[in-house]
Amino acid sequence: MTDLASRPDVAVIDVHNPANGRTVGTVPIHSAETVAARARELRVAQPEWEAMGPRGRKRWLLAFQEWVLDNAERLADVLQSETGKTRAEASAEPTCVADSLNYWSGHAERFLADERPASLNPLTITKKLTTAYRPYPVVGVITPWNFPFVMPGMDVIPALAAGAAVLLKPSEVTPLSAVEFARGWAEVGAPPVLAVCTGLGETGAALIDNVDYLQFTGSTATGRKVAVACAERLLPFSLELGGKDPAVVLADADLERAANGIAWGGLFNSGQVCVSVERVYVEAPVYDAFVSRLAQTVSGLRQGEDDRGYRFDVGALATAAQRDIVARHVDSAVAAGARVLTGGKPTGVGTFFEPTVLVDVDHSMACMTEETFGPTLPVMKVADEDEAVRLANDSPYGLSATVWTADLERGERIARRLDAGAVNINDAMSNVFSYAVPMGGWKNSGVGARYGGAAGVLKYCRPQAITTPRMPTPKKELIWYPVSRRRSRFAFGMVRAAAARGRRRLG
Repeated sequence: MTDLASRPDVAVIDVHNPANGRTVGTVPIHSAETVAARARELRVAQPEWEAMGPRGRKRWLLAFQEWVLDNAERLADVLQSETGKTRAEASAEPTCVADSLNYWSGHAERFLADERPASLNPLTITKKLTTAYRPYPVVGVITPWNFPFVMPGMDVIPALAAGAAVLLKPSEVTPLSAVEFARGWAEVGAPPVLAVCTGLGETGAALIDNVDYLQFTGSTATGRKVAVACAERLLPFSLELGGKDPAVVLADADLERAANGIAWGGLFNSGQVCVSVERVYVEAPVYDAFVSRLAQTVSGLRQGEDDRGYRFDVGALATAAQRDIVARHVDSAVAAGARVLTGGKPTGVGTFFEPTVLVDVDHSMACMTEETFGPTLPVMKVADEDEAVRLANDSPYGLSATVWTADLERGERIARRLDAGAVNINDAMSNVFSYAVPMGGWKNSGVGARYGGAAGVLKYCRPQAITTPRMPTPKKELIWYPVSRRRSRFAFGMVRAAAARGRRRLG
């Protein structure tokens, strides 16, 4: 890839390691013409891929899984080079993709099977009803910079399992992992139904112009623009957008587990997770004890540029701009009266920002209302469960939430009061690893969802209704032309008798 830089006729993106600023690779900026050409090539290859059926596609998905596992260490190297992640976080991505390949390839046949609903209408009782699922020919997937290998795994794989071809556009900040993703698909000899286009916003816009369905993951602001572009084409889409996920810690919670879980749930990937814990509400009786435990846990985390040795817990932020957002949220909170218990500033190296715990915060502060997407944990004292729920719901976002309590029944009751697409009780982010349940946001956090068992594959399909006679057919149906009073009254009288109640059934 790096030889592209020597070609003046090719516009390129230099990819940098945010932990140290070094250039680690180069990718081309693909033009609208290139995007359109790749979409046309995918359309040519897709019918054969669909015709293979789920069993035929499973073979290639599992071959790709073997490639991912065989190349996991090298993939982790690439991930670290362009994201500044720790080794543990980078190593998790290929493993999660392998798990995703196993799930969708193993369940697609059952999920995509024709459905045979019963007919309850007298006019169609002689028909066999079938719902078949046909994939969108070309699915477009636009992925963000925070998980550059696992995000394609979350969205590309179920689309391929459904029988679609996929055109992938990764973030310009971290495109190298997506290039490796496509390289692996090609290296196992799989059919040419996966292509990558790298570039900036114009490349993404061209992708929207050339696909039949779009899955987008990114900020709410960009998601709104994407939705408008899709609406102009009447293009179906699914959006996973921003979050400001609350944690509710009740007085009966296991405080040690809550502190450990919230620290991990808020600081994993330096807090750059859509479902990161970004604000914490703690019942007054245990507030002091909880914040003490949390600050102790966070202050003990190891931060730095990692190698293959798993030496650090928290890595760098993906961009200097993201680091500056985190600094602004912390500084403005402190200026408004918040206190820093640990962390609170950039380290002065690369894009690292110290893992931070803030207290004495409220909803007048950006750290509690705007998406931070960084290693901060602002904690607020609440009087009781009702105040915690009210404040947790006082947000334009609704991606996920966590509840910490010893009473699981109470935890589920509170979960049903929270305005969020997912609620984890006594855990953080566990729904992300559960393909059988949907992962989608409410309010400004998105439209639609990924995962959800069968729904995770069927979202990439168009349902098709097929009616077939169950028995020999007459030359003419009762309600066909020419209109007859006797036949019409008889036909719709049967419908009325089946549908109405009491005397009204008799007409």
